[in-house]
Amino acid sequence: MTQAKKASDQKKTKGFQSIRSLFDNYQAGEPAKYISREFQDFGYRLAVDLDDLEHKSLYIKLAKNEDREFLEAARRFVIDADHARSKGRLFMWKLKQLKQEKK
Repeated sequence: MTQAKKASDQKKTKGFQSIRSLFDNYQAGEPAKYISREFQDFGYRLAVDLDDLEHKSLYIKLAKNEDREFLEAARRFVIDADHARSKGRLFMWKLKQLKQEKK
């Protein structure tokens, strides 16, 4: 398909798009090896979101043992923080704070 045809096809679609077109520009990240359980996938995605792949085993362990509500709240807090020097450190601080508030 030529670029002119692609451009004209994109201009025509103002309303709904086909599902296929939604995934045309999607590129999956590097596949994680040996992930067979949901908590492993969540921990790996958490490490990717926090830009801390060096400690992905820590996040997998947290995903297995900790309450998912706390992990999600801490993740959202870190993602919303614009100028965090260390996202991993900020995540662990917020997780500790949330667990202490529960007690």
